[in-house]
Amino acid sequence: MLTKFFTVVALAATVLLGACKDQANTPTATQTSTSPVSITAIQTQAKGFSVGVPMSARTVYVFFDPQCPHCTALWVAAKPLKNQIRFLWIPVGLLNPSSAAQGATILATPDPEVAMDAHEASMSAHSGGISASRDIDVQKAAVAQNTQLLNRFGFTSIPTIVATHARTGAVITQEGAMSTTALASFLGLQLPEAASATASPVKP
Repeated sequence: MLTKFFTVVALAATVLLGACKDQANTPTATQTSTSPVSITAIQTQAKGFSVGVPMSARTVYVFFDPQCPHCTALWVAAKPLKNQIRFLWIPVGLLNPSSAAQGATILATPDPEVAMDAHEASMSAHSGGISASRDIDVQKAAVAQNTQLLNRFGFTSIPTIVATHARTGAVITQEGAMSTTALASFLGLQLPEAASATASPVKP
C-alpha cells in the first residue's frame, strides 16, 4: 500500500506546473528553525475561504499568493475536483506589495469564490488582478498571520498544498501547481470523466 502511495506521489511530482519562489525567506544554513507541518495549526491559526463540499470530512489547505501565476493555474486545475472535497484557500503576501492587499480584499468580500474567479481571470489576462478595497486592515492582519504560518512551516514556494490523502489518511504536502489529473492522484480523489477526457497525457 505504501509503495503504491509513494508511486502516486512521484507521478504527481512529474507533472508539476511550477511554483513561485519566495527568495526573501529561503532558509540558509543559519536559518533552519521550522515547525513541523500541522493541520491543527492551520485550522486554528490560518484564515481562508472555502470552495467545494462544505461538510466534507477532509479539507485541502492551499496557501496562495494572489500575484502568483502558478496559483492561478492551480485554482483552475482544482475546479473539477471541488464536488468531492473541501478546499480552503489561504492567501499570503510574499511576492509584491499588491499580494497582501488583494488577498485581504478577497477575504473581505461577501462571496470570496466569485471574487477569486474575477481576480484570477484578470491575472490570466495579465491585467494585474482585482483592485484593493478600503477598510481591510483586519483581513490584512489575517494575511500577515497566514504568511508567518507558511514561513514557520519552512515552505518557500507557492502554491503550497497541505492535506490528508483521501485513501491512506497520511498528511501530504506539495509546493507547486499541478494539473487536474496530478492533483486528483496526489489527493487520492477520483478524476471526473469530463476532466479525464480533456486531460493531457503525462509525458515520460
